[in-house]
Amino acid sequence: MGTRMLKPGETLRKLRAARGLTLDEVSGKTGLAASTLSKIENNKMSLTFDKLQRISNGLNIDISELFKNGAPEPGGTEGPRGRRSVTRAGEGELIESQNYLHRYAATDLLKKQFVPIIADVMARSIEDFGEMVNHPGEEYSLVLEGEIELHTKYYAPLRLGVGDSVYFDSGMDHAYIAVGEGRCRMLCICTPSDHPGLVDMASP
Repeated sequence: MGTRMLKPGETLRKLRAARGLTLDEVSGKTGLAASTLSKIENNKMSLTFDKLQRISNGLNIDISELFKNGAPEPGGTEGPRGRRSVTRAGEGELIESQNYLHRYAATDLLKKQFVPIIADVMARSIEDFGEMVNHPGEEYSLVLEGEIELHTKYYAPLRLGVGDSVYFDSGMDHAYIAVGEGRCRMLCICTPSDHPGLVDMASP
């Protein structure tokens, strides 16, 4: 698996055509405006994680299928056990947006219980970031390089240095801001809204 800059909009267009769906129909399923979907398909707008999740949920597909290098796996709805995916240093599937450079790992595996992302934070102020984002599920972030400030709807801004981490409900509006001039990088682990919690997983 090498590094490449992805354009999931091309995959979305092919998927929509294969299903015979109009932009308005996909809009109804995903909650994204038809004009937004058109920009995504024509590579005039980048796909942030929240938009990726809306599309995957609305079209009932795995997020990794939008990366085009995974195929539906046999074995039923739970998927096979004993799988492994290795992502070497510098590898991954890149998606660049205004505020982040996301490097998605293990995109060859479908039906994962969480989505691992190495993220470079680009915005240097909350004003530069714009409207905060949210997506169903939970999120864990660990700072790998630099210093990051996390803005959320219900809490005061939180400064995080290398080795610091935070876990929060990602349905809450949030934004990561880079502090200082150097590179700011973090590991993000995102779960879908229907991911079973540890208590649920331990229950009979």
